[in-house]
Amino acid sequence: MMTEYQFLEPFTFTKKNVTLRNRVVIPPMTERMAFEDGTVTSDELAYYAQRANGAGLFITAVANVNAVGKGFEGELSVADDRFIPGLRRLAATIKAGGAKAILQIFSAGRMTNSAILRGQQPVSASAVAAPRPGYETPRALTNEEILQTITDFGEATRRAIEAGFDGVELHGANTYLIQQFFSPHSNRREDEWGGDVNARMRFPLAVIKVAQSVIEQYATRPFLLGYRLSPEEIEEPGITMDDTLALVDQLKETPLDYLHVSQSDVWRTSYRDKTSTAIINDEIKTHLAGKMPMIVVGNLAKPADVNRAAADYDLVALGHEVLYEPRWVEKVRSGDEDTIRYAFSRSELADLNIAPTFLDMIRIVSGKKGIPFTNK
Repeated sequence: MMTEYQFLEPFTFTKKNVTLRNRVVIPPMTERMAFEDGTVTSDELAYYAQRANGAGLFITAVANVNAVGKGFEGELSVADDRFIPGLRRLAATIKAGGAKAILQIFSAGRMTNSAILRGQQPVSASAVAAPRPGYETPRALTNEEILQTITDFGEATRRAIEAGFDGVELHGANTYLIQQFFSPHSNRREDEWGGDVNARMRFPLAVIKVAQSVIEQYATRPFLLGYRLSPEEIEEPGITMDDTLALVDQLKETPLDYLHVSQSDVWRTSYRDKTSTAIINDEIKTHLAGKMPMIVVGNLAKPADVNRAAADYDLVALGHEVLYEPRWVEKVRSGDEDTIRYAFSRSELADLNIAPTFLDMIRIVSGKKGIPFTNK
């Protein structure tokens, strides 16, 4: 007899009256399978189609909103109307499987290089290099360029609407441009876009405002607006939990439909304050005070662990596990949990639509843990 799992229950975004068939989310994962210019490929469509039949919400790999925002090769782009036809195919592919389709949008900021930008210098809030090997010193965006970047996020949102997506997720996490403006490490500005924690919120809040304005102007059906954040930075100075909770207090007063917290473990505690025993997601949930749902992600694979997360949070995201097992939700729903795969087989990579560029990215993300192959 199949176990009754909370994560299989439907979920409704009450502000927009959008209902998901279950509470499982496939989060954005960098697959690097787009063409060089950012156009959707058939390889990507096959990857998404294979995984769209189970989860309630499917968030795409990130798409850049302008040319200088490109962070890596094989990245999707939503920087021009010419990308709409391919993005329309992507949205339709996801929705054909029954999942709601969300396009994640961003600018990489300083987390790129002049080779990827075809000779252009990376940009950021300030001319401060990322403290990691090989990263170049960016140039600080001018006030006019900041305003144009905000507009670019709005135009990207319009294109996502025209392409048929069910929403966009603003990528304010993983050290990319929106986070760079919020971070005291990367933002040393002395104008209106920099300063104390409240001043450093101005850019992300402006991006949210323009996206919502575009949704109100162009969307003829319910269209979700989400925001992803990383709670802490290891840099000094860097984003602290106090900073993040102050931001959350502002975000919950905006028209956002959800908050997506990017972490490596759902139940992680602070890595800046080793004395703290508080679970970060619990702190954020408390500050949200029920004003918007939150998506949690990190180190979830087995149904029991996913259900444990679903007992505490609104929506739960499965990352690498859906790479190994595209039919994870279907197998749980049909009582076939014993057949769920928790590792790759090298002979199955093509069947799983994992292209070599995607496998390389998985290797980078897996790091010291390595990729869980079933045959060495």
